[in-house]
Amino acid sequence: MKLQIQSIHFDADVKLIDFIQKKLDKLDTFYDRIVAGEVFLKLEKNEEKANKIVQVKLNIPGNDLIVKEQGASFEEAVDAAYENLKRQLQKTKEKMQAH
Repeated sequence: MKLQIQSIHFDADVKLIDFIQKKLDKLDTFYDRIVAGEVFLKLEKNEEKANKIVQVKLNIPGNDLIVKEQGASFEEAVDAAYENLKRQLQKTKEKMQAH
């Protein structure tokens, strides 16, 4: 899957980008018609520990899936977004098979 990763107001290191790419590539096993994806990484300026926001937008035929997760680390937020997208993709696939 072709992913476009954008970090807003900071530079993401290569390890983080590789982690996101590998994690989201696994989504292809649940739904093989994913066209592309966009990932936005944001740091929120507040006193909370969970100030890292990951927003993922997947382009699939028919509509787009958008997930926004917040966590103490980007890896934690990406894991949560992955689980959420996995669930949405499985529902989408079930709907397609039902028709």
